Amino acid sequence: MRKIGLALPGVEEGTTYGSPALKANGNLVACIAINKAVEPNTLVAWVGFEQREDLLKQHPKIYYLTPHYENHPVVLARLSATKTAALRQLLETAWRFATTKKPVRKRTRR
Repeated sequence: MRKIGLALPGVEEGTTYGSPALKANGNLVACIAINKAVEPNTLVAWVGFEQREDLLKQHPKIYYLTPHYENHPVVLARLSATKTAALRQLLETAWRFATTKKPVRKRTRR
């Protein structure tokens, strides 16, 4: 994850709530999940809500969601089930999301 993420323009290493993270322009791209409801070895990647729905439908063995993250434009990825090409694509998607001018960061409850 680190090597792939740092190859993207403007991405730097950092931390979020003490967890290793990748950031671009001060915005979170991805981090290791620390929420107690997630599975071990899970990556949180910031993506748009539409992209998240597509990933969840197309690859349910890799991507998932917990109630804690429902209202945020993120997807959870099981790193043990993710191949390098899929991880690269996910991080590129998260990088694009993080580097847009005004990404929608929170969904309002319905």
